[in-house]
Amino acid sequence: MAHFMIQCCIGIALAPIDIIARDLRTKNPGEQSWFISSYALTVGTFILIAGRAGDIMGHKRIFIFGYVYLGFWSALAGFAVYPRSQIFFDFCRAQQGVGAALLMPNALALLGRTYAPGPRKNIIFSIFGAAAPFGAVIGNVSGSIFGQLVWWPWGFWSYGIAAFGLAGFSLIVIPKPLSALPPHRPSFDWAGAALGVLGLVLVNIAFNNGPLYGWEKPHVFVVLIVGVLILVAFVFVELRASNPLLPKLALNSTVMFILTCLAFGWGAFGVWVFYTFRFLEVVRQETPLLVSAQFVPVVVAAVLASGVTGYMLSHTPVSFVMLCAMVGFFLGIVLVGTMPIDQTYWGQAFFGILVMPIGMDMSFPASTVILSNSMPGNHQGLAAALVTTVINYSVSITLGIAALVEVKSVIPADSSTPPWLPPSLDEVAHGMHMAYLVGISFGAAAVVLAAIFFVKSYLKEGWKVMAH
Repeated sequence: MAHFMIQCCIGIALAPIDIIARDLRTKNPGEQSWFISSYALTVGTFILIAGRAGDIMGHKRIFIFGYVYLGFWSALAGFAVYPRSQIFFDFCRAQQGVGAALLMPNALALLGRTYAPGPRKNIIFSIFGAAAPFGAVIGNVSGSIFGQLVWWPWGFWSYGIAAFGLAGFSLIVIPKPLSALPPHRPSFDWAGAALGVLGLVLVNIAFNNGPLYGWEKPHVFVVLIVGVLILVAFVFVELRASNPLLPKLALNSTVMFILTCLAFGWGAFGVWVFYTFRFLEVVRQETPLLVSAQFVPVVVAAVLASGVTGYMLSHTPVSFVMLCAMVGFFLGIVLVGTMPIDQTYWGQAFFGILVMPIGMDMSFPASTVILSNSMPGNHQGLAAALVTTVINYSVSITLGIAALVEVKSVIPADSSTPPWLPPSLDEVAHGMHMAYLVGISFGAAAVVLAAIFFVKSYLKEGWKVMAH
C-alpha cells in the first residue's frame, strides 16, 4: 500500500487543482504548479536520508513513522482552506512529501528482508510497482469526487485517516524481528545530509519562483546562487566523509549518464501529467471527475507495459529497454502537447494517455538494473534510491521551467487589451502549448541520450542480455 499511497497523494491535489486554487485565491499558473512541485521536491530530496535512517533506527520504525507523519500533514493540508493560505498549503504538501520519502525506501527494504530471492520475491516487487498507477488513478478519482461533489479538504482528511489506519495496521502485521535494531548500525553523514537537502531545496525554490517573481529579482537569483554554492560544499564534504550518502565509487560515468537521461524523460512526464490535466479542465472546460475518468486507461496500459518490460529485460539488452522507455515519454508528450482546443478525447489525448505508461513502467526497472550492474556490490541499495530521487526532483524542477515559459507566453494578441483583464481561452491554450514544448524538448533529449547509450552498449557488447 505504500507505493499506492505515495502516488495517490499526487492525484488528490492534481485533479481538483483549479478548485483548490480558487479557494486559496491562487491565479498564477506558477503558483499552482507548487501544489505538485512542493510534494515532488521533498520526496526526491529526502529519499536517500530516509533510507539511511531506516538502516540506523530500523526500517519498520521509520516506515510506521512515515505513515503517521504523512497522515498528520495531510490533515493539516485540508485546514488550509480556512486561512485561504497557499503558502501554508504548499508547506503541508512539502511535509507530505517527507512522509512519502520515509515510506518508499523502507517499504522496499522490508520487502527485501522478508522475501528470499526467487519467483515469489519477483512477484511481490512487481505488485509493488503495479500499485503506482492504481494509486494515481484512485487519487485522481477521489480528489475529483471530493472537490467537485463534496468539499476538497475532505480528500486530504480522508487520506490522512487512511494513512493513520495503515500505520496501525503495519504496527500489527509487520513481524517483530523486522523492527529490531541492526547489530552494527552505520554512522550517519549529518553534514552531508544537511547540505544536500538545503542545496536541493534552494535550487528548486529558485526554479519554481522564477515564473512568479522574475529571475531578475534578488530573492530569486540569490537563492539560486546560494543553493548552487551549498551543493558544491556538499560535494566537497562527501568526498571527505567516512560514510557518505553518495559514495564516490558509486557515481561512475555510466551512472551519471543514465541519471541524466532519466531526469530528461521524467521531466517530460511531469509536464505531461500537470499540463494535460490543466488543458482538459481549463481549456476544454471539462470537469475534474470526467478528466479523471479519461485517465483510467493508464492502469490498463501500465499493467501491459509492466508485463512487456519483464519479458524484454529477460530477452533484450537493458539499454534497448531504456531506449524504448524514453521513446514512450517522447511520444506521450508529443501527442498531448500538440492537441488543438476543439478535438475529441479519442483523437490525441486518449493515445497520449495510453503511450506514456511505456516510459513510466519501463524506465524505472531498466535504469535500476543498469545502475545496479554499474555499481560496486556494497552499494546495490543505492541504485533504486538514486533513481527515485532523480525521478521526483526532475519532475519538480521541470514544472518550474515549464511554468516560467507558460507565464511569459501568455501575452494578449491585441496590444490594446487592458493588462488587468484575464487572458482569453486561446491565449491560455497558447501558453500551455509553449509549456508543452519544454516537455517535448526534454523528451527529445532523453531519446537522444538513450540512443547514444544503446549504440555504445551495442558496439561494446553486442545484443547482450544483462544479468539482473
